[in-house]
Amino acid sequence: MFKGVVLGLIIALIVGAGVGYIAVVSGAIPANADAEPGPFEHWLASTSLRATLESQAPKGANPVAQTDANLIEGIRLYGQNCAICHGSAKGKNAASWIAKGEYPAPPQLASDGVEDDPEGWTFWKIKHGVRLTGMPSWKDALNDKQIWTLALFLKNMDKLPAAADAEWKALPAPSPGPASPANSAPPR
Repeated sequence: MFKGVVLGLIIALIVGAGVGYIAVVSGAIPANADAEPGPFEHWLASTSLRATLESQAPKGANPVAQTDANLIEGIRLYGQNCAICHGSAKGKNAASWIAKGEYPAPPQLASDGVEDDPEGWTFWKIKHGVRLTGMPSWKDALNDKQIWTLALFLKNMDKLPAAADAEWKALPAPSPGPASPANSAPPR
């Protein structure tokens, strides 16, 4: 009896792996950026990210002090490196053409903020990127202090002091990008 159950489980695993393999190599699982992910893909990505953040993200306090100057520096870094995908204070209606073309769509942080995330999680996401989302690793472009400064701004973006809030609201919206082919004349 026990041998039959074990054998059944082994056969089920082999068949499941075979079906999964066939689905991947046949193109049944979409690879295009404009396709909705299935429930399994969504569960897999979010579960893996949460587990990774809980085990690998820094646990301590942000080493960058919360000052107006540091918050403004975080806004400057955000404008230079992040706004093209994550938007400005203008919110979802000001998403760039790059953001509109990504899938999954990057959160527009003025409205889909990360203020409730631990700063260590935000630091980790910026430094290492997030696989299968379009979020790149910034570890070769920004140093740890700059990444912590961005994390400081993002943690406090909904409760900025007056000087930093003015800088945030003055940050220009990302360029809307090229004209949509639907709105332009056909090529001649």
